[in-house]
Amino acid sequence: MDFIKQQFSVQFEYNVYFTTALFNLQNVVFANFLEEKRTASLQKIFFVIDENVIRENNNLMAEIKAYFKKYDTVVLVEDFLIMPGGEAVKNDLILFNKIVEAVNNSNLDRHSYIVAIGGGSLLDVAGYAAAVAHRGVRHIRIPTTTLSQNDSGIGVKNGVNYLNKKNFLGTFAPPLAVFNDELFLLTLDDRNWRSGISEAIKVALIKDEPFFSWIESNSVKLVERDIKIMNYLVRRCAELHLQHIAGDDPFEIGSSRPLDFGHWSAHKLEQLTNFGVLHGEAVAMGIALDSVYSTFSGRLSIQKADRVIKLLQALGFEITHPFMEVGKDNSLLDGLDEFRQHLGGQLTIMLLCDIGKGEEVHEIDNELLAKSARYLKELTKIEVE
Repeated sequence: MDFIKQQFSVQFEYNVYFTTALFNLQNVVFANFLEEKRTASLQKIFFVIDENVIRENNNLMAEIKAYFKKYDTVVLVEDFLIMPGGEAVKNDLILFNKIVEAVNNSNLDRHSYIVAIGGGSLLDVAGYAAAVAHRGVRHIRIPTTTLSQNDSGIGVKNGVNYLNKKNFLGTFAPPLAVFNDELFLLTLDDRNWRSGISEAIKVALIKDEPFFSWIESNSVKLVERDIKIMNYLVRRCAELHLQHIAGDDPFEIGSSRPLDFGHWSAHKLEQLTNFGVLHGEAVAMGIALDSVYSTFSGRLSIQKADRVIKLLQALGFEITHPFMEVGKDNSLLDGLDEFRQHLGGQLTIMLLCDIGKGEEVHEIDNELLAKSARYLKELTKIEVE
C-alpha cells in the first residue's frame, strides 16, 4: 500500500471575559483586546446585533460608535446589521445570507472581525457565517442572555436549523473571544432570565453536586433576580462547560455528548411547539424526564429525582408539556433517532446515577419512558389541586 501520512494539530485558545458596561468609554477591556490582536493590515469590525437587544438598549449603537471613535485601533463599519432574535433567526437561511452578503459588501477579510451581540440563536447564525465566509473571519461573541452567557455563547459550536432539524447545518469554530456584560442580563424578561438557569442545573447534575446544592440554596434569590447570585451562576456554569469542551472530544467526533443531558427530548419539543417553548424551558422539561427515567431504570433514588423536580419548580419552570407525553402516536420518540443521527454511531444518552454523577446508556426502554412522562404529568395535576 502506497500512501503519504499527514498529521498535525492546531491549538485553539480564547478568553471569556466578564465585565460591566463593555462599551462605556472608561472600559478599556475591549479596546485592549483589539490592540493585542492588531495586525499589520487594515482591520475592520462589523456588528450583527439582535433586535431584541436594540429594543432594550436604545443607546447601544451610539455607544458603540462613540467607543470606536475614541479607540480607533480598527475601522468600524457603521452600517450595523440588525437581525431578529430567538430561534426564528436560525430557521431562515435568508437571514444567514444577509450576514455573508454584508461580509462581501463591506469588504471584510480574514483579519476583520464579525461581532455578534445577542442571544444564543443570533450568535449561532453569526458564528456560522463567520466560519464559512472566506473560510473563516475573526468572530467575537457578546452574549446577552443567561443561556448564551453560561452555555451556548461560550462554546465552539454554531449553526442553523435546516430540514426541520435543529442545528443540521453548522461548524465547530471557536470564537476569538467572548465578552459577558452583566448589564445585558438586567434587561431580560423573567422567561429569558430564568431560561439559562436550566443549563446550570444540567451541568451541575452531571458534574458538580456542590454546585447543584448551591443553586438549591439560592433559588429564591435567583427568582428575585439578584444579579450577584446570577453572576456567580453564570461564571461557574461557564467554567464547567469550558472544562468539558477542553477534554478529549471538543468537536464531538465520537457519539457521546454528555453536556446534552436532558436535550434529546428538549430539541424535539422545541420543534413540535414551533419553538414556542424556549430552549432553556425545554431543557428543564428534558432534565425532569430523564431524571425520573433514571429512577425508574434503577439508577437514581426517587428522593434525588424529586430534589431535581422541586428545584425546577421552585425556579418557575414547567416540568412537562402535552408534547412530552410518550405514546404510540407521539412524535417525541423521533427525537431519539434524530439525536443518534446528529451524533453519528450508536445512540448515547446521559442519565443520572447520582446528583453530580452521570452515566451514559445506549438504549432507552420506551415503556419506562412513557411511565416517566406519566409520573411528571401526575405531579402537575397534584400541584394544580
